[in-house]
Amino acid sequence: MYQCSETNKTRETFCDIYFEMSLKKILLGTVFLRNRYIGLSSVSTITDKKYRFDESEGFLFRTKGKILTAAVFSSVLIGAAVNEQIKDKNVKSQSNDVVIEAGEKLPDLPTYTAEEVSKHGDKNSFWVTYKHGVYDVTKFLPSHPGGEQIMNAGGLSIEPFWNVYGMHKTPEIYKLLESYRIGNLHDDDVIDHSDDELWVKEPVRDNRLIVKTAKPFNAEIPAKYQIKFFDTPNELFYVRQHMPVPELDADDHRLKVTVKGSKIRTEEFSLRDLDKFRRVTTRAALMCAGNRRSEMNEQVKPVKGIGWMGGAISNAVWGGVYLRDVLLYSGVDPEDTKGKHVIFTGADIDATGVNFSTSIPLDMAMNPSSGILLATTMNGHPLPPDHGRPLRVVVPGAPAVRSVKWLQSITVSEDESPSHWHQKDYRAFNPSKTWETADFATAPPVYSLPVTSAICDPADGDVISVKNGAVQVRGYAYSGGGAKIVRVDVSADGGRSWWEARELQADAAPPQQHYGWTLWTASVPVATQQKEVELWAKATDSNFNTQPERFNDIWNIRGILSNAYHRIKIKLVH
Repeated sequence: MYQCSETNKTRETFCDIYFEMSLKKILLGTVFLRNRYIGLSSVSTITDKKYRFDESEGFLFRTKGKILTAAVFSSVLIGAAVNEQIKDKNVKSQSNDVVIEAGEKLPDLPTYTAEEVSKHGDKNSFWVTYKHGVYDVTKFLPSHPGGEQIMNAGGLSIEPFWNVYGMHKTPEIYKLLESYRIGNLHDDDVIDHSDDELWVKEPVRDNRLIVKTAKPFNAEIPAKYQIKFFDTPNELFYVRQHMPVPELDADDHRLKVTVKGSKIRTEEFSLRDLDKFRRVTTRAALMCAGNRRSEMNEQVKPVKGIGWMGGAISNAVWGGVYLRDVLLYSGVDPEDTKGKHVIFTGADIDATGVNFSTSIPLDMAMNPSSGILLATTMNGHPLPPDHGRPLRVVVPGAPAVRSVKWLQSITVSEDESPSHWHQKDYRAFNPSKTWETADFATAPPVYSLPVTSAICDPADGDVISVKNGAVQVRGYAYSGGGAKIVRVDVSADGGRSWWEARELQADAAPPQQHYGWTLWTASVPVATQQKEVELWAKATDSNFNTQPERFNDIWNIRGILSNAYHRIKIKLVH
C-alpha cells in the first residue's frame, strides 16, 4: 500500500482521508482528488454485452451464463518495483512536460476481448486492463507491495482503484504501466465506470464462487460444493449484497437499541457488552428469497431480479446471543407485541447515504422457538466481512434479507421499516399481477420460506454411467419456519414413479426448531434402453408441505419463492 510521505503534503492529506475509509469519506475524498490530480475518463471492462439494467435491483446483471466482471487493485504500481522498472528502462520524470496518457489505443498491437483477458487471472499469467490498454504484469507481482487484494484485478481492470487514488496518474506510473503493454482492448468491451470509488475496499472473494453481479457483489456457491460440505465453508458461502461492504472495527462498533412506546428507552452495547448475555450456537441455512429464480424466468416468462440458479443457499453454525434476551433487557414487554415490529438497520449505505434496513414482527422476534441471533461468529470464526463482520442478525427460517448484516441499530416500533427494501421488495404476489397492477403496500412481506430442493449431482447435461441399473443422485432440501425435511423423492419417468432418498443428512434439531438444510442421496433405477433421462426432485417437510410441480402456478413479478420441482436432463451410458 502507498506510504504517506512527510515531504508530500498533498499525499499526506490524501492518506488522512483514505486510511480510515468509509463510503462517506470516499465520496468526499473523490471530490478532493478531482481538484488535485489529473482527470482521466473512468472506464472499465466487462466480458460480454449480455446485461440489462434491473430497476428493482439497481444494477446491471447477466441474464444467462457466468458473469466475469470488473474488480479492482487493492494497491498500485509503486514502491521498489517502480524504481527498479524505471531504472531498467531509463525512464525519467517528466513532471514539467506533457502528461503521458496510459491506455490510449495504439496501432500495430493485437486486440483482445475482455473475455480473453479474463482467462489470465492467476499468478502464472496475470493480465489487467486500463482504458484501451491490455497489460501483462505477471513479472511485477512478486514486487507488488500492496497485499493479496491485487488478485481481485486478475484479468480485469485497474481503473476503479486509480479513479480513487489519483496520485497514481503520474507520468512515471503511466510509463511503468505502458512498459507491460501487450495489446488493445476491444472497443465493445470499454465502458464508462465512474462509480467505482464506492467499491475499491471490497473483500477478497474465493474464485470458486459463481459471480452474478460485481457491484454490488452477488455470487452463488457451485452445486458440487453445496453437497461436499454439510456446513458450508465461510469462503464458499453464497454472497448477497445490496450495497458496498462497510469497514467496521469490532472494538469500536456499537449497537443501539431503541424501544418506542409511551416513553422511549435506549440502550447501547459494545460487542463486549453483549457477552453478558448467554452465548449460544444455532445451525441454520440462509437462503435468498430469489434462489432458483432462473428456472422460473426460463420456464415461464421473464422476472426482475438476479438470475440465481440453485446456489443462493448455504448452511452454517452461527454463534452469538439471542435477540430476545437483548430486547427483554432493553425493556420490551413480551406480552405487548401485537402490531409492533423490530427494525434492523445495517451500516451499509448507498451513494445517497441511505442505510440498508428491513424489519420483522415483534412477536416473531420474542418467540423463544424462533432462535433469532445477534451473531458474531460463523462456523467458529469471526464473521467474514461479506457476512456481516462484526455483528449481524440471523433470522433462521426467513428469507436471508431479514438477517441484516453489519448491524448498527435495532428499533422496536409500531411501524415497519420504511426502507425501499422492505416496502417495495420481498413481498408476495399472485401470477396475474404485473408491475403496473402490483400494490406493494397491501402485499404481505415474506417472513418465511417454502419447502424446496435441488439436484446438485449430476448437473444438467452431464453424461452419467449407469451402475447396477441405477444412477446416484445427490442434492439439498430445505424448508423455512423451522420445518424439517422428512422425505425427498426423485422420478426418472415424468412422475409416474418416485424413488425415495434413503440417505438424509440433517441437524438433530426437532421440527419447529429445525433451521439447517438437509443433504440427500437417492439411487434411481433407469431402463436399459434409455439414452437420456429427465430427473425430477421434490421434498416434503414436517408440516407435510410438498413442492409444487410447475412454476406456472407460482410465477410472480420478482421471481421469489421459486420452489417447483427441480428438473435436469442427463445422458446415460450403460
